[in-house]
Amino acid sequence: MCRTSIYAARNNLSNFVKIAERGEPVELTRYDKPVAVIISYEEYEKKNSSTEISWLSKWRKEYANVLNDEGIPLRPKVYQDPNRVIFEE
Repeated sequence: MCRTSIYAARNNLSNFVKIAERGEPVELTRYDKPVAVIISYEEYEKKNSSTEISWLSKWRKEYANVLNDEGIPLRPKVYQDPNRVIFEE
């Protein structure tokens, strides 16, 4: 992993973007403490999609009994017919 200050990154951003595109993350520091990372878009997509899938999979497993609606008695939704006339005796 390449490590550089924000000041150096500002002056050489295109070079650090090229490094990130090649697959090597670039760590940005402020006062020698890491504050951000530049990664390639491809790496970002991998991390982002895997996080969503794993989160969704965990959630589905946790709520599997609730999501299975076979045992839940649901009444059919009845909509009033506006043209229907009801005569009372």
